[in-house]
Amino acid sequence: MRIGAHVRQDSDPIGFGERLGAEVIQMFVVDPQSWDKPQPHPQAEQIKASPIDVVVHSSYQINVASTNNRLRMPSRNAVALQAQAAADLGAFGLVVHGGHVRSDAEREAGIVNWGKLFSRQQDKGGFAVPILVENTAGGNHAMARHFDSIARLWDEIGDYGAGFCLDTCHAWAGGEELIGVVERIRAITGRIDLVHLNSSRDDFDSGADRHANFADGTIDPQLLAEVCRTADAPVVLETPADGVADDLAYLREHVG
Repeated sequence: MRIGAHVRQDSDPIGFGERLGAEVIQMFVVDPQSWDKPQPHPQAEQIKASPIDVVVHSSYQINVASTNNRLRMPSRNAVALQAQAAADLGAFGLVVHGGHVRSDAEREAGIVNWGKLFSRQQDKGGFAVPILVENTAGGNHAMARHFDSIARLWDEIGDYGAGFCLDTCHAWAGGEELIGVVERIRAITGRIDLVHLNSSRDDFDSGADRHANFADGTIDPQLLAEVCRTADAPVVLETPADGVADDLAYLREHVG
């Protein structure tokens, strides 16, 4: 079992991981609020040579489900570019949020747009690393908030080898019970490639994407430890920085 955290010091990602004793780190390859194109990382060789595994999180504005061409087209391009940048660092995947559409009437179009992301890239030789679709916390027209929506999405993209990232805060805030969550999502996707193990500042089914440390959140830490124990996947904490070391210590104590 490989456990680690999201890097908040992009200038020295491996150093951050080493100080935490992490086996895996998650990092960005661009400013997450921008449409910037990734640039070569100055520590690429150190990152690739490190025994710490790396996964990349895509920038936040990406929404490949959108029916708006001015958002969807740059989103597709950004996924391809960031996947290549992830490969250049030796990363095992690129995490991409499920995205959303503007109305229920557009939901099927959003699903189809996800399929087009993969089918069109397949014609170009595929993505440089696996794309790990992440469940999201809010939005009434989200592609990956509720598990029934994820099932429909997987009907469209599962055959392309799409991976899945399970975020516990997002599932909880999105209205999905965490008891048995690993078995339920694996029954839909056939896989869990990464876990974002986060508590939530808000109540169940709040729709709010606000992470909390284990000691401060609304999710029973024992439930989080059980997800970690049963997922059989790398685990990344995205909890607030001041408490992330305590969260890692809790997991190492409670996950055998």
